[in-house]
Amino acid sequence: MAQASSSEDDFIDKVRREWKRTYPEIDTSPVEVMGRISRISSQSLHQLDRALAPSGVSRAEFDVMSALARSDRPLRASEVTAVTMFSGAATTKHADRLAKLGLVERQRFERDGRVVLLTLTEAGRALVEAEFPRRVERDRQLLSGLDANEQTQLTALLKRISINIDAGLWD
Repeated sequence: MAQASSSEDDFIDKVRREWKRTYPEIDTSPVEVMGRISRISSQSLHQLDRALAPSGVSRAEFDVMSALARSDRPLRASEVTAVTMFSGAATTKHADRLAKLGLVERQRFERDGRVVLLTLTEAGRALVEAEFPRRVERDRQLLSGLDANEQTQLTALLKRISINIDAGLWD
């Protein structure tokens, strides 16, 4: 029997009904959570792309800049790669473009001249300082309607899923 549609249904409810019709023998309940996590992530990242467009940097480039902004010291490209989860080649590409834009500076590591350290320029730091609070505010708006206890509970539950992913439990 097909689930009735209600005014409170979201996109994932529609997808689950379609999967239930196509594969009635498969329990699609994980889609309730994982589908929503994916959809929320996709839409919020699209929103971030749109918000960053006037600055001339991509979301990936902003992620590189954010890694540098959070650090209390210049970072090796490999360290940026580790925290952004980009490939080494992608990190290099993003750093090259950001350096051309005057947002990131390369410095030689004093103990080993072959190692290049990345740091934000004043213009790069100013861009992060302007955009990061806006991003946090957009995230806050997405969470509107959840009280502090609900946000704490959601955080704890999502953290458990994040730990599962970090541990490679899906392999």
